[in-house]
Amino acid sequence: MQLAILLYDRFTTLDAVGPYDTLSRLPGAEAVFVGERTGPYRNDLGSLALVADATLGEVTAPDILVVPGGPGQTAQMADGPVHEWIRAVDAGTTWTTSVCTGSLILGAAGLLKGRRATSHWLALDQLPALGAEPTGERVVIDGKYVTAAGVSSGIDMGLTLAGRIAGDTVAQTIQLGIEYDPQPPYDAGSPDKAPAEVTALLRERGRFVLEGEE
Repeated sequence: MQLAILLYDRFTTLDAVGPYDTLSRLPGAEAVFVGERTGPYRNDLGSLALVADATLGEVTAPDILVVPGGPGQTAQMADGPVHEWIRAVDAGTTWTTSVCTGSLILGAAGLLKGRRATSHWLALDQLPALGAEPTGERVVIDGKYVTAAGVSSGIDMGLTLAGRIAGDTVAQTIQLGIEYDPQPPYDAGSPDKAPAEVTALLRERGRFVLEGEE
């Protein structure tokens, strides 16, 4: 079972690593990081890179596709080689997934028309223009399409999908193995829970958060 994780410049690290650290632990899983070129791709902060070992043309039939989000997503919205590859491999995937604003890339490639989907809460309002029905749920499954909300929800998506693929016991074993037992010091992880002033501040900074500007 091949797991293909798309890389591009200025992706958000946990968007890619969360699904990797869950789904790559499935029995028989083979994970590959793929990009338009091989080599390192730097994250949204520019301080960390992941390496694509394969080009788009070398990965033609993955079982699972993961499209991460990040500020670099804006440069991936125009139709071109990445969209063509996504559509081509989607024809044969068992699961096509995204994390955060990766769902906007899937939508721009034409894969989410008429489907329920989620994204980072600051980007949900962009989904209707791409033909998708936005929902604030953390993980959304519509057919074989699995979209996760912002950044950390990629771990939840990976575990959810692991359960669908290999059963609850295997998924729980993965969860225990990575000791995923969130106990955050604050209850401010969604706009519904965060203090009003925090939500307002992030909304003001929203363009900078999503586009990675200073």
